[in-house]
Amino acid sequence: MSISILIADDQALVRTGLRMILEAEADLRVVAEAEDGADAVEAVRRARPDIVLMDIRMPAVDGLEATRRILAATGEAPRILMLTTFDLDEYVFDALQAGASGFLLKDAPPEQLVAGIRVIANGDSLLSPSVTRRLIECFVRDHPRAPAAAPQLDELTARELEILGLVARGLSNAEIAEQLVVSATTVKTHVGRVLSKLGLRDRVQAVVLAYETGVVSAGQIGPS
Repeated sequence: MSISILIADDQALVRTGLRMILEAEADLRVVAEAEDGADAVEAVRRARPDIVLMDIRMPAVDGLEATRRILAATGEAPRILMLTTFDLDEYVFDALQAGASGFLLKDAPPEQLVAGIRVIANGDSLLSPSVTRRLIECFVRDHPRAPAAAPQLDELTARELEILGLVARGLSNAEIAEQLVVSATTVKTHVGRVLSKLGLRDRVQAVVLAYETGVVSAGQIGPS
């Protein structure tokens, strides 16, 4: 099964290079290009790609705003992989907050880009929960914010809220199962219910929400 991709970057040379890398793979197909965020939003509507490679910094409408618009639209939204020249900065945090499924540095090797697209297309997040946790830890310490309100948290059971906190601290399903003395299958079921109740696409979004709402704080690192 082929994976359809839209490339959004304001530099034509970058778009051409990415297209050459991706179309060398039998299962990847570039269906559209966009030179800014506004073009990307329209191109998604027309081409309906599975994945969007979205540059963060673009003129007029940047990649963050384009991501928000694309994911706010009705219908089946693509998964978005942000491309950036920076790793731990506010742009990356804002990209995750906007709903991106992960990010890659622009100087990442081609095989990492290709593997990342396949991971996201498979329904997973490119960033592991532990990497996401460390990223958000850095941001929260440097940019403190008051906890945001999240009424949907009231829909979670006490066990589901506990598991959300453990996911946000970077624990895998196996580690959560060991800590709670339950099966990994039970944890997987709970995690699925948490994502469904909160309207989240993946564990990365769960990490972001947990930090924004104060379920976990910047001082809670790793398993207890």
